[in-house]
Amino acid sequence: MRGSNTVVQQRPSAYPALPDGPMAVTDAWLRNRRLSEHTRDAYRRDVAGWLVWCEARRLDPLRANFLHVNEYGRALESSLAARTGRPLTPATVARKLSALSSWYDFLVKLRAVESNPVSGADRPRVDRDHSVTVGLTPDEVDALLAVAEAETGPTAARNRAAVALLADLGLRVGELVSLNLEDLGAERGHRSVRFVGKGGRPRRRALTPGTAYAVDAYLAERAAAQGVEVSQLTGPLLVTASGARLDRHSVFRLVRRLARSAGIPAWSRLSPHSLRHAFATTARAEGVPLEDVQDAMGHADPRTTRRYDRDRHNLDRDPAYAIWAARARRRG
Repeated sequence: MRGSNTVVQQRPSAYPALPDGPMAVTDAWLRNRRLSEHTRDAYRRDVAGWLVWCEARRLDPLRANFLHVNEYGRALESSLAARTGRPLTPATVARKLSALSSWYDFLVKLRAVESNPVSGADRPRVDRDHSVTVGLTPDEVDALLAVAEAETGPTAARNRAAVALLADLGLRVGELVSLNLEDLGAERGHRSVRFVGKGGRPRRRALTPGTAYAVDAYLAERAAAQGVEVSQLTGPLLVTASGARLDRHSVFRLVRRLARSAGIPAWSRLSPHSLRHAFATTARAEGVPLEDVQDAMGHADPRTTRRYDRDRHNLDRDPAYAIWAARARRRG
């Protein structure tokens, strides 16, 4: 396991032999799950964080109990996110503990531990009815896209393609950066893109004419720079100047930079997920049926999609506006 030399103590010989070390255990667990590569990486980091914490306390993770997990949870809650410098959100802490719980479930099945210590631990309460993502209005999305459209330079075309895919398709940032050139295609008269979504589910989405144009322009520029035809390009869809796959952190920085240039007040709190949030709320405002938005977002549970809808209605219909308007009328 990267970042940890913690030794997983071997069980008595009556138990099946464990894979050799935490990394092997974790890799075996991840191979046993249908997950996207992005989710695998996130889960691997989540377990690594726990193992590092155990190592610092000379705690065998196979002997940990719910009290240790509770202590770890409190430590996570007081930790600062590397990207924002702010404390981890309850949802992030809950996700990390959920990954850890799945890891222990796997160890229970292997009979490496008798029970899952996370199952008895206290987990942060997460409001499933509301999203913590800072959203964008349609006008703000348009302003952000306009800034991207006006930019020039060696990465401008790539950036336009990236934000178009986020805004017009509502992709998760992990889905965006995992796209490969071979994922682009055409089906039944539609330009399309295929990818592996959350939970390892195969997904397919249509490219809008605007998004297809942005992607085509970027690939044409990239091919010209390499002195080849577009059809000869291979590898990731979105790449850096060195040809490496664009990473999620670069996309975070891109969204905030464009938002700041567009004059969006909340630019410093935005993320690529803000464009996904805007995709869902705008689609519902335009009358797209909930089930169609759910399919497009790749939500297994319709309640997740309705959460975006509630966010939109809760602000639009806030009684504070009626009270303010009534007060304004009384004052003439």
